[in-house]
Amino acid sequence: MRADLAPGLAVPAVLPAAALPATAQHYDVIVVGFGIAGGCAALEAARTGARVLLLERAAEHGGTSSLSGGHFYLGGGTEVQKATGHEDSAQDMAAYLAATAKDPDEEKISAYARGAVEHFTWLESLGFAFERSYFPGKAVIQPGTQGLMYTGNELVWPFRDQVRPAPRGHKVPVPGDTGGTRLVMDLLRARVQEAGAEVRFETAATNLVLDDTGAVTGLAWRSFQATGLIRSAAVVIAAGGFVMNKDMVAKYAPALGARLFALGTTYDDGLGIRLGQSAGAQLDNMEEPFITAPFYPPSSLVNGIIVNKRGQRFVAEDSYHARTAYHVLRQPDATAYLIVASDFMAEQRMRLVPFKDGYETIGEMERGLRVPAGSLAATIGRYSKHAAAGQDPEFRKHPSWLAPQDRGPWGVFDLSLGVALYAGFTLGGIRTSVEGEALRADRSVIPGLYAAGACAANIAQDGNGYCSGTQLGEGSFFGRRAGRHAARARSLPDVIPGA
Repeated sequence: MRADLAPGLAVPAVLPAAALPATAQHYDVIVVGFGIAGGCAALEAARTGARVLLLERAAEHGGTSSLSGGHFYLGGGTEVQKATGHEDSAQDMAAYLAATAKDPDEEKISAYARGAVEHFTWLESLGFAFERSYFPGKAVIQPGTQGLMYTGNELVWPFRDQVRPAPRGHKVPVPGDTGGTRLVMDLLRARVQEAGAEVRFETAATNLVLDDTGAVTGLAWRSFQATGLIRSAAVVIAAGGFVMNKDMVAKYAPALGARLFALGTTYDDGLGIRLGQSAGAQLDNMEEPFITAPFYPPSSLVNGIIVNKRGQRFVAEDSYHARTAYHVLRQPDATAYLIVASDFMAEQRMRLVPFKDGYETIGEMERGLRVPAGSLAATIGRYSKHAAAGQDPEFRKHPSWLAPQDRGPWGVFDLSLGVALYAGFTLGGIRTSVEGEALRADRSVIPGLYAAGACAANIAQDGNGYCSGTQLGEGSFFGRRAGRHAARARSLPDVIPGA
């Protein structure tokens, strides 16, 4: 461990296989972390007949997964999509995800899209059912138990012209934005126990054990003052992201700085990622965070316009809130205002984006916001003229949300960073194959090492193209694949071709 590194960047030392005592316990697969990815990996590995151990640092299961609102991004023609009259295909789902990714991993995207319907069925087999209903409004998450809504930019230009739009945000049937994933995690724990996997809480993995070839053959653990070593044919790291590690955030994703609320738990400290580094794993996408400041509901606010400190629009207002935030943070001084004519105000109180003031005239608003004189008059006039004709030549805002904004008075919400409550988490992690195998910089496989969930860099690449439900969707999907492959690896040669 390098002494000159900041504490949060320290990479754990690897231990030699010779350190494993002859009496060390042996498991076919050890999974590190009991969030959605780790739970699914452990369950699938155990169902193959493998002897599985699941380690969790916290006193209970769930991890950061349990903090989410319960969206799974699934498509290709699920039962909910069919029941609500929404046509979709694996090809369309893959095309959309590829179109919105900064550097699409075609193999992973294709696997995820082709397997989405089967994965939908597998999730329901845990013991719940997505409601066969659709929420048509613009919201961060459905207010009720509706099973389906748009949670990305499928209806936003240019994507709606490139790929046939379909809603793919499947919500667990718990009202509102709390408790949805907790239901799934409780069911997942019950299934893991039924499958015979052993679970140890308040137990952390501290070091990986490697043999002379670089293959992972076990790990070291700590539980309070107790420590030990365990032998294993495969280790699946699913221990969360690094949003709570200030040193890693500063190095890799400084946009997640002090003026944002971190979406995570104490254990999102990047330890799992650094364990992967210790074995030689390459890290991908570490500089990309998910950041958001939702300015809806009420959905009527989407009819308004968002401008920067120059009084200019810079994003289509019907964009998914993470896409909007992505562009706000790239404006001068990360300053932005949502301007809404009184006909569309609905209400003036929002949890995350504060109401700044109301204005009777555009000139008064320009002075109040300290934007260049005449800038808002030009922006509002141009927008309103085109909106009256059902057009938005600048940003192609969907016609459903086009309405002239030239009749006052006006209300203004402050979307500026440091004023609105921006929140975020990390998207980067260990580079993996489509089966979850950890990869080196040359894309060779590290035998016996896997990663899934927020520890791994999969398909959710940046806020500009992120869809709600991707973390739970791909975390559970690729967690399952990693668990199955790790269980099979116990009977394979030490070096597995990178398939």
